[in-house]
Amino acid sequence: MSVLTTAPLFAQTETAKGSPDRAHIEEVVRGLNRGRGFGQVGISPDGKKLAWIDGGRGGSEIRVASPTDLTKSERVTAAANTEQHCREGEFVWAPDSKGLAFFSDCASSSDHQIDLYFSRLDGSPVKRLTALKGLPQAPAFSPDGRQIAFLFVEGATRPAGALAAMKPPSGVIGEDGVEIQRVAMAHVNDDAAAPTLLTPSTLHVYEFDWSPDSKRLAYIAAEPPGENNWWVAKLYTQSLGSQPNSILTPAEVSGPLHGLQIAVPRWSPDGMAIAFIGGLMSDQGSTGGDVWIISADGGQPRDLSQGRPTSPAWIEWGSNDHLFVSELAGGNSQLIRYRLTGDRTGTGPITFGSPIFSIPGSVGDGRLEMSLSSTADRSMFVFGASTFEHPREIYAAKPATVMTSGLEGVMQISHFNDGVQPGWGKSESLSWKSDGFRVQGWLLLPKDYDPEKKYPLIVEVHGGPAAAVTARWGGGGGLSSTVFSALGYFVLEPNPRGSYGQGEVFTQANRKDFGYGDLRDILAGVDTVLAKYPVDPQRVGITGWSYGGFMTMFAVTQTDRFKAAVSGAGLSNWQSYYGENSIDQWMIPYFGASVYDDPAVYAKSSAINYIKKAKTPTLVVVGDRDGECPAPQSYEFWHALRDEHVPTQLVVYPNEGHGFVNPEHRRDVMDRAVEWFSKYMPSSPASSQTTSGGR
Repeated sequence: MSVLTTAPLFAQTETAKGSPDRAHIEEVVRGLNRGRGFGQVGISPDGKKLAWIDGGRGGSEIRVASPTDLTKSERVTAAANTEQHCREGEFVWAPDSKGLAFFSDCASSSDHQIDLYFSRLDGSPVKRLTALKGLPQAPAFSPDGRQIAFLFVEGATRPAGALAAMKPPSGVIGEDGVEIQRVAMAHVNDDAAAPTLLTPSTLHVYEFDWSPDSKRLAYIAAEPPGENNWWVAKLYTQSLGSQPNSILTPAEVSGPLHGLQIAVPRWSPDGMAIAFIGGLMSDQGSTGGDVWIISADGGQPRDLSQGRPTSPAWIEWGSNDHLFVSELAGGNSQLIRYRLTGDRTGTGPITFGSPIFSIPGSVGDGRLEMSLSSTADRSMFVFGASTFEHPREIYAAKPATVMTSGLEGVMQISHFNDGVQPGWGKSESLSWKSDGFRVQGWLLLPKDYDPEKKYPLIVEVHGGPAAAVTARWGGGGGLSSTVFSALGYFVLEPNPRGSYGQGEVFTQANRKDFGYGDLRDILAGVDTVLAKYPVDPQRVGITGWSYGGFMTMFAVTQTDRFKAAVSGAGLSNWQSYYGENSIDQWMIPYFGASVYDDPAVYAKSSAINYIKKAKTPTLVVVGDRDGECPAPQSYEFWHALRDEHVPTQLVVYPNEGHGFVNPEHRRDVMDRAVEWFSKYMPSSPASSQTTSGGR
């Protein structure tokens, strides 16, 4: 590992900086970041106020206004004066709508320690509720309004989860320095103090929910280390001051949930049942599956959405017999309502309403995947939404109103970005057949597209594999489809088998088959684009990050269709990967066994075993402290390509995990990717000629 933490990032920098194209790339990226950004949004329980996180000098600001007029907003802050700028965010409304709790580092002078604060929104001083030493997140008021619970890693040295940069290895691996996330609690009326830790130190908690009587918690947790064991987490209930009670262990339950993952626990209003999302999920936080329900006392869970060709990601109870569900349906993000009749956890009938909204874009209030903020009576849902054509704005939907599809069918609350136009080309949702599946994907046309010219195409494969590309506004560092489009490329972002959006059968269709069926889906998508648009088949490239990085590595060993490739944080050898990564538990549901019990199924999908077939010039980039897709995987692939005399380059970025956080590194990845595709898919007189027949 030490060879990877030297300075390969800077070893190739002189040539890259001397490139005449880099200044132009930077100019394009700057031009794409137009518009006003904002974070979490939340409607008050009574529907009379709206809060959101806005950008501010030196940090973020929380603003509150009437939802009918956001221009007259007030800042909610723990700052001592208007000149003090802090990092503030992750707020939660009090149940009576008369206060707002939020995190802020205003009290910290040097270490940026975040604490919990409470504002009564009446002009009285904001109150500090905690004196923390660690990392808090996800605050939630108890229904009675007396306490605020939150996730807390005491003495944290890094953000919780596998995406953040791992600590340099030292000491007894897996035992020393393990950080545990627990549910902590602060009382609204108490002075600042260390929080009460509610859950035991033997469990790492990922998500939780208050019971309606404010006396119990439901939470999803596993034994430490937390970044590895989410895939074997259980559902617990716990009365305050008591020991936890495991009511669901997916590894032991029978039926389609056996051995799969669970997320988003939600207690029914009567406290008798808990709903949750269950399914095959490859990453914590990237949620999809079916909606399940179980008695609060435990027992056999029931699948409420079995067979639906959608992927629910978030749920909220409307009443004891109604659930609101945010789901991905093909390329659309939509909200629907389930009606449960009779025995909810048994065999009572279930009916599904028509979509309350269905938007060909991305939606969410900034908390969990596709989560929405709502009034206490669920008469209004509020969220941020964007598409490739429309910048992110705040919208509202009312279930009692007849809604239409698209952004035109919801009520626009904010107008932060009126008049802002995209700096990239138009988009289209495509679908095509592959092996009996109907596959969906997004196609971005080149900026200033001329149908009389031929263009290059870049295929960008998403991570996961349990994830999906949705239309969204924005561009910038990293591997950015909108940047490629702005620079004159067609960009295909497919959602092949293994993705969300078409139900659990589709999501599970790549088990024990990584790189085969999903690659056929992708190539069929390329053929669809070639048949419809003027793409030069000799200028087709492929890229992706994480699972998309693996697909890039695997694709160039299986086909010569791609003339250039850029693999970000990829996987080249599933056999060696099993023993290198920090999250090996995720692999069992996909491969069916450990690598030690069934090495053949891992070897089958390892690109390194087919390296002799690779001829495609491939750029490989990775962070040196990536725990999800460790740098040796990229090193191994680069080393093999070099030995086979295939043009290649490896760039390792210092102090980066799986998700890059340094803006300079993110920009550098984009710069290098564009330069790589430009070098190995150059334009030619033939490719710039007009097409015959106007195609």
